[in-house]
Amino acid sequence: MTIVTQRMARVPAAERGITIGDFLVPIVVGERMSARVRHAILVVIGALFIVVTANVAIPILGTPVPVTAQTFGVLVVGGALGFRRGAMAATLYLLIGAVGLPVYAQHAAGVDTFASIGSGGIVLAPTGGYLVGFVIAAGLVGRLAELGWDRTIPGSLAAFSLGTLVIYLAGVPWLAVSLGVSAREAVDLGLAPFLVGDALKLLVVAGVFPIAWWVIGKRSTDR
Repeated sequence: MTIVTQRMARVPAAERGITIGDFLVPIVVGERMSARVRHAILVVIGALFIVVTANVAIPILGTPVPVTAQTFGVLVVGGALGFRRGAMAATLYLLIGAVGLPVYAQHAAGVDTFASIGSGGIVLAPTGGYLVGFVIAAGLVGRLAELGWDRTIPGSLAAFSLGTLVIYLAGVPWLAVSLGVSAREAVDLGLAPFLVGDALKLLVVAGVFPIAWWVIGKRSTDR
């Protein structure tokens, strides 16, 4: 596993594990708080960012899955915060909604957004798999960011594409089971309508991170 990680790394060993999020807290402020408090603040900010992007939702006729900016939010949070903090931020977002606060897309909330108990047993909700996929995607993109993938446009495209793929790998099969439809129908309902929008999101997020790293590098050399 260590050998594989070393081969995937795109930055020197001394820089691995450092993400954009580590530069979000001003040095003067960061020096006055412990590392745990700093990490906790970033996790909360990450969860709130996903909440904000979830409010950008457009329903699509014929499918229970709306077009949202959530995917963009999850990718940004994962890339900015890294593996642990990114996954924790996405998990915190899910927990906030699960306890009843309407933070999911279209103001949905509650455990029944994932599944409920019916007369025939557990009944899966159509969009629950995508929500679960958010946590996995945030962790994956975060780990790749720690290895330096987000510092170049090709690396960013690859990392964020893999994160998007993970969300669909969790969401589409879940959708198929919840609706009792075939895999082809699930793809038509929960994947195909969003490809163009996701491609645009990928282009934006894949451009933002390398630019942000360039700005950070320029500031460092100007000091």
